Amino acid sequence: MPNFLELTYAQKGDSLSTNDMGMRDMQIKAFAAKDAQYILLKAPPASGKSRALMFLALDKLYEQGIKKVIVAVPERSIGASFATTPLSEHGFFADWDVEHHYNLCTAGGDKSKVSTFVDFMQDSSATILVCTHATLRFAFDAVDESQFNDCLIAIDEFHHVSADAENRLGEVLRSYISTYYCYDRVFF
Repeated sequence: MPNFLELTYAQKGDSLSTNDMGMRDMQIKAFAAKDAQYILLKAPPASGKSRALMFLALDKLYEQGIKKVIVAVPERSIGASFATTPLSEHGFFADWDVEHHYNLCTAGGDKSKVSTFVDFMQDSSATILVCTHATLRFAFDAVDESQFNDCLIAIDEFHHVSADAENRLGEVLRSYISTYYCYDRVFF
Protein backbone atom coordinates (compact mmCIF):
# COMPACT_ATOMS: atom_id res chain seq x y z
CA MET A 1 0.00 0.00 0.00
CA PRO A 2 1.49 3.41 -0.89
CA ASN A 3 1.99 6.08 1.76
CA PHE A 4 -0.69 8.76 1.85
CA LEU A 5 1.83 11.32 2.97
CA GLU A 6 5.58 11.24 3.03
CA LEU A 7 7.63 14.06 4.52
CA THR A 8 11.34 14.60 4.17
CA TYR A 9 13.05 17.29 6.20
CA ALA A 10 16.35 18.91 5.43
CA GLN A 11 18.76 17.11 7.73
CA LYS A 12 22.30 18.08 8.46
CA GLY A 13 22.91 15.60 11.29
CA ASP A 14 23.78 18.41 13.73
CA SER A 15 21.41 17.14 16.42
CA LEU A 16 23.37 13.89 16.74
CA SER A 17 26.92 15.17 16.36
CA THR A 18 28.78 16.13 19.53
CA ASN A 19 31.35 18.73 20.45
CA ASP A 20 34.67 18.05 22.21
CA MET A 21 32.85 17.72 25.57
CA GLY A 22 30.39 15.14 24.27
CA MET A 23 27.44 17.56 24.02
CA ARG A 24 24.83 17.55 21.28
CA ASP A 25 23.43 20.79 19.83
CA MET A 26 20.60 21.24 22.37
CA GLN A 27 22.93 20.42 25.26
CA ILE A 28 25.45 23.02 24.05
CA LYS A 29 22.68 25.63 24.03
CA ALA A 30 21.54 24.64 27.52
CA PHE A 31 25.11 24.65 28.84
CA ALA A 32 25.57 28.20 27.56
CA ALA A 33 23.04 29.21 30.25
CA LYS A 34 24.94 27.36 33.00
CA ASP A 35 25.38 30.48 35.15
CA ALA A 36 21.65 31.25 35.31
CA GLN A 37 19.80 30.77 38.59
CA TYR A 38 16.67 29.40 36.88
CA ILE A 39 16.78 27.28 33.74
CA LEU A 40 13.82 25.77 31.90
CA LEU A 41 14.79 23.15 29.32
CA LYS A 42 12.09 22.49 26.77
CA ALA A 43 12.98 20.11 23.98
CA PRO A 44 11.46 17.10 22.19
CA PRO A 45 11.59 13.59 23.68
CA ALA A 46 14.94 11.82 23.27
CA SER A 47 16.75 15.09 22.56
CA GLY A 48 19.13 14.71 25.51
CA LYS A 49 17.50 16.78 28.26
CA SER A 50 18.58 14.37 31.01
CA ARG A 51 22.19 14.49 29.90
CA ALA A 52 21.95 18.29 29.53
CA LEU A 53 20.96 18.40 33.20
CA MET A 54 23.97 16.26 34.08
CA PHE A 55 26.31 18.72 32.34
CA LEU A 56 24.67 21.70 34.05
CA ALA A 57 24.59 20.08 37.49
CA LEU A 58 28.22 18.95 37.36
CA ASP A 59 29.34 22.43 36.37
CA LYS A 60 27.39 23.87 39.30
CA LEU A 61 28.90 21.26 41.65
CA TYR A 62 32.51 21.64 40.56
CA GLU A 63 32.70 25.20 39.24
CA GLN A 64 29.97 27.22 40.95
CA GLY A 65 29.97 26.17 44.59
CA ILE A 66 26.81 24.09 44.70
CA LYS A 67 27.08 21.37 47.35
CA LYS A 68 24.20 19.05 46.40
CA VAL A 69 22.04 18.17 43.41
CA ILE A 70 18.52 16.78 43.83
CA VAL A 71 16.83 15.40 40.72
CA ALA A 72 13.10 14.71 41.10
CA VAL A 73 11.30 12.60 38.47
CA PRO A 74 7.58 11.79 38.28
CA GLU A 75 8.01 8.01 38.54
CA ARG A 76 10.75 5.54 39.43
CA SER A 77 11.21 4.18 35.90
CA ILE A 78 12.21 7.65 34.65
CA GLY A 79 14.95 7.74 37.29
CA ALA A 80 16.94 5.33 35.10
CA SER A 81 17.69 8.30 32.83
CA PHE A 82 19.81 9.71 35.66
CA ALA A 83 21.89 6.64 36.48
CA THR A 84 25.67 6.93 36.75
CA THR A 85 27.02 8.04 33.34
CA PRO A 86 30.72 8.22 32.32
CA LEU A 87 30.67 11.67 30.67
CA SER A 88 34.46 12.05 30.80
CA GLU A 89 34.79 9.26 28.18
CA HIS A 90 33.40 11.78 25.70
CA GLY A 91 35.44 14.79 26.82
CA PHE A 92 33.51 16.33 29.72
CA PHE A 93 35.55 17.21 32.81
CA ALA A 94 33.59 14.99 35.23
CA ASP A 95 31.35 11.94 35.38
CA TRP A 96 27.77 11.81 36.61
CA ASP A 97 28.18 9.47 39.59
CA VAL A 98 25.11 8.63 41.65
CA GLU A 99 25.82 6.51 44.70
CA HIS A 100 23.48 3.52 44.58
CA HIS A 101 22.26 4.34 48.08
CA TYR A 102 21.12 7.80 46.91
CA ASN A 103 19.33 6.68 43.78
CA LEU A 104 15.89 6.37 45.33
CA CYS A 105 14.36 5.23 42.04
CA THR A 106 15.93 1.79 42.16
CA ALA A 107 14.14 -1.17 43.69
CA GLY A 108 14.87 -2.30 47.20
CA GLY A 109 16.31 -0.57 50.19
CA ASP A 110 15.46 -1.29 53.79
CA LYS A 111 14.92 2.33 54.87
CA SER A 112 12.16 4.65 53.81
CA LYS A 113 12.90 6.91 50.87
CA VAL A 114 12.26 10.02 52.99
CA SER A 115 14.65 8.76 55.66
CA THR A 116 17.34 8.23 53.02
CA PHE A 117 16.64 11.72 51.63
CA VAL A 118 17.19 13.15 55.13
CA ASP A 119 20.43 11.14 55.41
CA PHE A 120 21.56 12.55 52.04
CA MET A 121 20.95 16.11 53.19
CA GLN A 122 23.02 15.49 56.34
CA ASP A 123 25.83 13.59 54.56
CA SER A 124 28.47 16.23 53.77
CA SER A 125 30.19 13.96 51.23
CA ALA A 126 27.02 13.12 49.26
CA THR A 127 26.43 15.25 46.19
CA ILE A 128 23.72 13.74 43.94
CA LEU A 129 20.33 12.29 44.84
CA VAL A 130 17.68 11.00 42.41
CA CYS A 131 14.13 10.63 43.75
CA THR A 132 10.51 10.80 42.70
CA HIS A 133 8.35 13.90 42.92
CA ALA A 134 6.47 12.16 45.74
CA THR A 135 9.64 11.60 47.75
CA LEU A 136 10.62 15.24 47.30
CA ARG A 137 7.17 16.35 48.48
CA PHE A 138 7.27 14.18 51.60
CA ALA A 139 10.92 14.92 52.36
CA PHE A 140 10.21 18.63 52.23
CA ASP A 141 8.23 18.23 55.45
CA ALA A 142 11.06 16.23 57.09
CA VAL A 143 14.00 18.49 56.23
CA ASP A 144 14.63 21.95 57.60
CA GLU A 145 14.63 24.46 54.74
CA SER A 146 18.06 25.73 55.79
CA GLN A 147 19.51 22.37 54.69
CA PHE A 148 18.71 23.26 51.08
CA ASN A 149 21.36 25.96 51.19
CA ASP A 150 23.65 25.61 48.15
CA CYS A 151 21.45 22.96 46.52
CA LEU A 152 20.43 22.57 42.90
CA ILE A 153 16.85 21.37 42.60
CA ALA A 154 16.00 19.80 39.23
CA ILE A 155 12.41 18.83 38.46
CA ASP A 156 11.95 16.49 35.52
CA GLU A 157 8.66 16.78 33.62
CA PHE A 158 7.98 20.21 35.02
CA HIS A 159 4.43 20.18 33.66
CA HIS A 160 3.53 18.20 36.80
CA VAL A 161 3.99 21.42 38.79
CA SER A 162 1.00 23.72 39.09
CA ALA A 163 0.32 27.04 40.79
CA ASP A 164 -2.93 25.53 42.06
CA ALA A 165 -3.01 25.49 45.86
CA GLU A 166 -3.95 21.78 45.75
CA ASN A 167 -0.74 20.87 43.88
CA ARG A 168 1.73 19.85 46.62
CA LEU A 169 4.73 19.84 44.26
CA GLY A 170 3.80 23.39 43.28
CA GLU A 171 3.62 24.36 46.96
CA VAL A 172 7.03 22.82 47.63
CA LEU A 173 8.54 24.63 44.66
CA ARG A 174 6.93 27.92 45.67
CA SER A 175 8.49 27.56 49.10
CA TYR A 176 11.92 26.79 47.60
CA ILE A 177 11.76 29.79 45.32
CA SER A 178 10.54 32.18 48.00
CA THR A 179 13.32 31.32 50.45
CA TYR A 180 16.84 32.65 50.09
CA TYR A 181 18.28 29.26 51.03
CA CYS A 182 17.84 27.66 47.61
CA TYR A 183 20.60 28.54 45.24
CA ASP A 184 19.77 27.15 41.80
CA ARG A 185 16.99 25.23 40.09
CA VAL A 186 16.63 23.51 36.72
CA PHE A 187 13.26 22.48 35.36
CA PHE A 188 12.72 20.36 32.29
